[in-house]
Amino acid sequence: MSEGRMAYFEEEDVLHLAIADEAEARSVEISPDITAELNHRGELIGIEILHASRFFRDTVMDSVQARMLDLAERPTA
Repeated sequence: MSEGRMAYFEEEDVLHLAIADEAEARSVEISPDITAELNHRGELIGIEILHASRFFRDTVMDSVQARMLDLAERPTA
């Protein structure tokens, strides 16, 4: 296996994470806008994220909001 690579295509807002330098045999949608790329043995070789900026913005915001709620609900000493 080679070292992973990441490529962002700004105009299309697509992030591609390559885990291995192998041919893609098939892909599986694991959630809306996220696709896992598999080789002929069914092993993960890459991930493609459509609308990447929105995905990361929303993911980070959800994480921050959850953390803030958790901190707000903790009793203070």
